[in-house]
Amino acid sequence: MAKPAVVRAVAAQTLQQVLQHGRSLSAALPQTTQALGPSERSWVQALCYEVMRELPSYEWLIQQLLDKPLKAKVRIIHYLIMVGLCQLRTMRTAEHAAIGETVEAALVLKQKAMKGLVNGVLRNYQRQQEVLEQQLEHALAGKRYFPRWLQDAITAAYPDQAETILHASQSKGPMWLRVNAKHMTGERYLELLRQQSLDAIGHEHLPQALRLTQPCDVNLLPGFAEGMVSVQDISAQWCGHYLAPTAGMRVLDACAAPGGKSALLLEQFPDITLDALDFDAERLTRVHDNLARLRLDAEVIHGDAAKPESWWSKKPYDAILLDAPCSATGVIRRHPDIKWLRRADDIPTLVALQAEILDAQWSLLKPGGILVYATCSLLPAENSQQVAAFMARHADAEATNRLPVEGRQILPGEDEGDGFYYAVLRKAVC
Repeated sequence: MAKPAVVRAVAAQTLQQVLQHGRSLSAALPQTTQALGPSERSWVQALCYEVMRELPSYEWLIQQLLDKPLKAKVRIIHYLIMVGLCQLRTMRTAEHAAIGETVEAALVLKQKAMKGLVNGVLRNYQRQQEVLEQQLEHALAGKRYFPRWLQDAITAAYPDQAETILHASQSKGPMWLRVNAKHMTGERYLELLRQQSLDAIGHEHLPQALRLTQPCDVNLLPGFAEGMVSVQDISAQWCGHYLAPTAGMRVLDACAAPGGKSALLLEQFPDITLDALDFDAERLTRVHDNLARLRLDAEVIHGDAAKPESWWSKKPYDAILLDAPCSATGVIRRHPDIKWLRRADDIPTLVALQAEILDAQWSLLKPGGILVYATCSLLPAENSQQVAAFMARHADAEATNRLPVEGRQILPGEDEGDGFYYAVLRKAVC
């Protein structure tokens, strides 16, 4: 177990990786916390997520508490102060530990000369907390949680639902489970949960999906290590329902990492042959890990979905699931750093990449085959408009009776799920 000051130093380094170097929390946390124990890793993750949810609040408070911005060589102290403030504001850490151990973390970060500054800033906040928080509410009213470009984009797309969407995106999402159909039914697993005093609710349409009424550590879930169950949001679990491959089909999961949808397809449609493709070799290790835990077999391929000539065997697929790279604006409640890493000018680039991948994947599909296009975006340019443009380019693309031609947009909080989009396209038989 690491010393408390070390844990706080790691939290500051993680925030610096995201906010100064542009890495996602999901990429930074496994590296920065690798020397910590499980409970310490969870603490760092929880703190970093809290800061990301209300980042403008922390920046405003630091601006009030510091006479001038910190220079580049001591910028890590800016993030360490965020760590201290978060403990005092939302982490329910004892005040003596929140301040004392955070001050000691300056030593861990080789910033001994900054200990007095960190101590002074945190104690100043402690003395003025009520007044500062009141001033904060006034200063950041309406601008506190989302960058302006994103608020504007969501309001333009959903004028009557924008406030609900933003509120849901700021809230923490529930914990959904996917019961491995090769082991048992969702109903039977629900009984196992209740035997462990874990309460859950089944889903009306997806029988293998269960929502825990209270999140818990995965190691408390019966049979987790044996592959009996996985954690997967309900919106992502619709992929099998819409693809619905039949026995003997050759299926491609394009952009497959970290492997949750590949696993779902293999669990629920065990008589298919599946290839799991991804461009990111590092993330493919998670595909291998997930398949190994669940005891599932797939051909895992390192390759570019937009350039199949480098990896495709020339044997067409019966069905393709394309969970395309996107802005991820539908999953902000689970990845709040997206708000601060994504930029408005990222969207045209993503739209162009999605179109390139869609065109490439269509060429791999048999006549009569099904392609499910999915994103975790809320933006029409990546979703319904992307599909409309694709169908205008491809005369052999047609809608199916599984979804309307415009697809299905799931909004954050709808059905207790994340924001997601699905379209189902069939390749016409000439």
